[in-house]
Order: sequence, then structure tokens, then C-alpha cells
Amino acid sequence: MAQTAQLILDDKTFELPVIEGTEGEKAIDISKLRDQTGYVTLDIGYKNTGATKSAITFLDGEQGILKYRGYPIEQLAEKSSFIEVAYLLIYGELPTADQLKAFQYELSRHTLVHEDMKKFFDGFPSKSHPMGQLSSLVSALSAFYPESLKPSQTNEELNQSIIKMVAKMATVVSWIYKKSLGHPVIYPQNKYDYVTNFLNMTFGQRTEDVTIDPVVIDAMNKLLILHADHEQNCSASTVRIVGSSDSNIYASVSAGISALWGPLHGGANQAVIEMLEKIKEDGGDTDKWIAKAKDKNDPFRLMGFGHRVYKNFDPRAKIIKKACDDILEKLGINDEVLEIAKRLEEVALKDPYFVERKLYPNVDFYSGIIYRALGFPTDMFTVLFALGRLPGWIAQWKEMKENKEPIGRPRQIYVGATDKDYVDIANR
Repeated sequence: MAQTAQLILDDKTFELPVIEGTEGEKAIDISKLRDQTGYVTLDIGYKNTGATKSAITFLDGEQGILKYRGYPIEQLAEKSSFIEVAYLLIYGELPTADQLKAFQYELSRHTLVHEDMKKFFDGFPSKSHPMGQLSSLVSALSAFYPESLKPSQTNEELNQSIIKMVAKMATVVSWIYKKSLGHPVIYPQNKYDYVTNFLNMTFGQRTEDVTIDPVVIDAMNKLLILHADHEQNCSASTVRIVGSSDSNIYASVSAGISALWGPLHGGANQAVIEMLEKIKEDGGDTDKWIAKAKDKNDPFRLMGFGHRVYKNFDPRAKIIKKACDDILEKLGINDEVLEIAKRLEEVALKDPYFVERKLYPNVDFYSGIIYRALGFPTDMFTVLFALGRLPGWIAQWKEMKENKEPIGRPRQIYVGATDKDYVDIANR
């Protein structure tokens, strides 16, 4: 017999279905609540509301578990490439060797961006934020591929839109970086894999390719994998709700980029470096700032420690910590900001105050350090986050369409004025 929950309203009892996910998560299905009772629920921020059933990502914050399509993030980060994980998220299964080869080939055919896209950069103010540029450029891709605007695409048309989105994202991101330096853009080269191609377009020169250290390629693969999806977060939910209106993939992803831009979502790794810079400017005394973090009356908080979802250690942080250590050792960078970061990390991993409160360094802490070590300016960090999150956004958008989910339309509880009569402007 199916389990139900009972809701008692005005001496009437209503039976609500209880559903259970494959990982044991339980939910009360209120999809027909308003029709049955005339009531809606109020859940500001949707913290307790499941907006969809999804087979993409499972996250257990209490246990520190993250899985993509059932595969533990630890295994994927150790054994996979970013493109293999992208295929997994978008198409549901790990690719065979032939499928991966075909996927990479299709991506390589579409990495070039229309030359007219260069003209967009002429219109951006010189100090415009890279995320604003990225959101605009991705949305503009729909103008170059009008077939994506069809409300009902065939499976092949849909897949071509997905391929183009993934392929061109790396090129667009690298162009944003190059243009910020006033450098000529570097065109993609099919001889490289996706991540190496991106790094070459980002750090290469017009006259010659650069040799990318394998340690850097491995770290970038891991960073992108770890950011590839994170269940129904703010930006993923934005992509789904925009896509539910039958909006095209470029507009939907652009909306996700705008959501990620917010400092409460995608800007955390940038905030880490800004905090470290502040400590450096103050003289670099980490003991002083650790004490400030412990003082409940002091508004200062350590950025990149703890996580609103993970109540235990962030599983992604365990993985990226090693990559971070490898990068710093390999590149031999002498940077006071990164030295401050290492001192803070050492305290947070041992100090009872942080250990008892589970304020461990999270993925944003280590990713910020790696991006700085590679030479990226802080305002590019969220753009790199978006590059990694792209497969997850696409997977969420694709799943929403395949499930034929209705257009998103949240309810509200109105608390405004009632029954006002119009007053002529002369009498106001």
C-alpha cells in the first residue's frame, strides 16, 4: 500500500501521496494541493520544496556525498576527463570509447565562433565585468543559430544545439580573457582535447602554441568536473524555469550565467582571494584574522570555509586540495597571498574551533587558489565556474524538456494593500 501523509484543515482530512527517491529521499507530493484544498504552501527560497524529479545529480549534505548519474564524484574526478563527465551528465551514461571519440569529434567541428562575434567586444566598456559579457555573448549565439529558436526541435536539431553550446563556450570564455588583456584572440585547434584547447586559447600566442603542463591540464579537468553540476541550485533552477517557457538553449544558459553571477552563488571563490588580499594588505597576520573569525561579535567571516549544503566535509574539497598542492609545488609560485591561504588552511584543519563546527576549507577556497596560481584575474573566476557548470545546466534543461514539464509558475501569498480607490493626480 502506498504511503500517504494526512493534512487536516477545517476538520477535513486530506491524503497526500508520499514519494521516495532512489537514494531514500522522501517527499510529500503537494502538486494537487490547491485544487483539493484551496491552499498553497509558503516556502520562501524553496528550501523545502522539490520542484522536479531528476535523475542527474544526488547530493547528501549531511554525509558529504555527491554523485553524478550514480557515480561518486571521487571516482569521476580521479578517472575521467571533463568531456567524458559532460557526456555522462547530458546523455545519462558514461560513453564507450567510440561514443566519446564521436562526441569529441562533433565538438571539434563547432568550436569556431562566427567572426561577427568579435564586434560585440567593441561595444563593451573597457571595464565591463566578464560575467556580463559572457551572459550577453551566450544569449547572442541564438541570433547566429536561428534553428535553435524552433519551439519543437527534432532530436537531431536539439543535439546539434547542445553540441554547439558546449563547443563554443570554451572559445567564448577564452576570448573574454584575451580581450580583457587587449590581446588578439586565439582560434581553437582540433588537434587538442577540449581542456587543452581551452588553455591554449587562453594562454597561447598568435605566433606559437604554448606547452601546457600536464599538472595544469589535470587540475583544470578536475576543477571543471567538480563544478559540473550541483543538483537544484539557484542557477540550475533558473535554467529549468526559463527553459520551461520553451526558451532556447542559449537564452536558458544565459539566464543561468546571470544567476551564477550573484556573489551568494558563483562569486565565492572570488571572495576568497579578495579576503586573502585584505589580510595581506593588513600585514599578513593570520592569527589576528583567525581570532576575528572566532569572535561572534566581529562581523568578519572566513570566506571559503564551511558550506551551506555540506554539513560535513565538502567532498569536492578533498579532491581539489591535492590538485592545489600539486599546482603550487609544480609551478613554484612565490606569492604572499597564496602563503596566507596555506596558513589559514593549516589552522582550519587542526584548530578545534573550526573542526568542531565543521568549518573546513571548501571547493571555493581551493579553486580560488588554483585560478590565482594559473594567472587568472579574480573577475574571471566566476566565468570559469560557468564553463564547468555548463554540462549540468544543459543536462537540467534537456531533462526538463524530455519530461515535458509544465511552465514554471510559483504561487505567492499577497500581503499588499486592498480595495484602494483611484485618486486624481490633482488631489494627491
